[in-house]
Amino acid sequence: MIISRNPYTGEEVARLKESTKTEIDTILEAASKRFETWKKTDFKHRADLMKNAARELISNKQEYAETITKEMGKPISQSIAEVEKCAWVCEYYAENAEKHLAAENVKTDAQKSYISYEPIGVVLAVMPWNYPFWQVFRFAAPALMAGNIGVLKHASNVMQSANNIQKIFEKAGFPKGCFQNIPVGSDKVESIIRDKRVKAVTLTGSNSAGSDVASVAGEEIKKSVLELGGSNALVVFKDANIEETVKTCIQARFQNTGQSCIAGKRLILDESIAEKFLELFLKQARELKSGDPMDKDTFIGVMAREDLAKDLEDQVQQSVKAGAKIILGGKRTGTYFEPTIITGVTPNMAVFKEETFGPVLSVTTFKNEKEAIQLVNTSSFGLGVSVFTRDIKHIEDLVPEFEDGAVFINELVKSDPRLPFGGTKASGYGRELSIQGIREFVNIKTVYFK
Repeated sequence: MIISRNPYTGEEVARLKESTKTEIDTILEAASKRFETWKKTDFKHRADLMKNAARELISNKQEYAETITKEMGKPISQSIAEVEKCAWVCEYYAENAEKHLAAENVKTDAQKSYISYEPIGVVLAVMPWNYPFWQVFRFAAPALMAGNIGVLKHASNVMQSANNIQKIFEKAGFPKGCFQNIPVGSDKVESIIRDKRVKAVTLTGSNSAGSDVASVAGEEIKKSVLELGGSNALVVFKDANIEETVKTCIQARFQNTGQSCIAGKRLILDESIAEKFLELFLKQARELKSGDPMDKDTFIGVMAREDLAKDLEDQVQQSVKAGAKIILGGKRTGTYFEPTIITGVTPNMAVFKEETFGPVLSVTTFKNEKEAIQLVNTSSFGLGVSVFTRDIKHIEDLVPEFEDGAVFINELVKSDPRLPFGGTKASGYGRELSIQGIREFVNIKTVYFK
């Protein structure tokens, strides 16, 4: 039995029966059979259905958002924004999939030669709770538009959202079996990956889960894409617009109560502006409203589970024992963790070298440009970095120095359907979104005529 609880009230949200081995087999068989017909549909038909999905998301965004908030504690205004973003990715691929997958003629010694992009079949998505709609839709929209079939193993605490996503595609008119939720625990993932009807797997989640999935997929010689943890740096040079940068860094660290892989978790400040910057940052952080996630004015809700809040508390305490100083927050009450800022952080401390998945910001200073870049790259993660400066020409020359999968100048790192998304090092491999994302799960076929 899979049970989820509202992290704010502690009340039971849902109780679902876990799928049996026979039921899993039925789902995978339906998916495999559906692929044989779905792969032959044209792009216009797929696009029409995907646009229907976008309309369904917008029409019932309040209902879907409330379920997200009740299941994992995201403030309701942010849940609504998440549902709206899912409509955007559906519209993007409805409009661009055919162009992204169009055959490409290549001039060779052949009479005719070209590259085609063809669907591969059933793709398993193993998805997390922190963005229970967005993480799924950014996989599902390109996968279905490419002619593939999606099966979802979602996090156990957001199974109602998982059911809602399947319902959205069905209400949009997608044939039965195109996208199905499999309500199972993590212990069933390996056998599903190994099933011959599953051709590939994508996972967004922790590094340990990613390692496990990649290992199994590797043994089966199946394609995998991993979007794992992150410890993004927010690098502020002395010539940055301090007021605008503070506003952006507040959003980068504290939206979704800090529970995001791409959140700015390490604030790296030029020492000459550190005092002035932190004074303004502290003022704005104190003004963030905490409270009931269902209140539209709440910005800081609760963490999704108490064990996660306790893990974050332990990271903070370890770092303080190592010499760091808490200048704001630091206290936990159940699933609620105060917005927290820690100064005097060095690379050997837990809040710097580990991923802090909650509303905790570490602060480190630097003396020069070289040191700033070293502090960014010393992380084992490589998802993204935000750099704040007025010298655009110079910073563009420095972009190759950063090892991350994304470099954002004067903006927080964010996912956009028009741009590829993914990381390096312990943050995973492969890309989602844009043309690169839709081409991850296709057969890139060479065709040659003599």
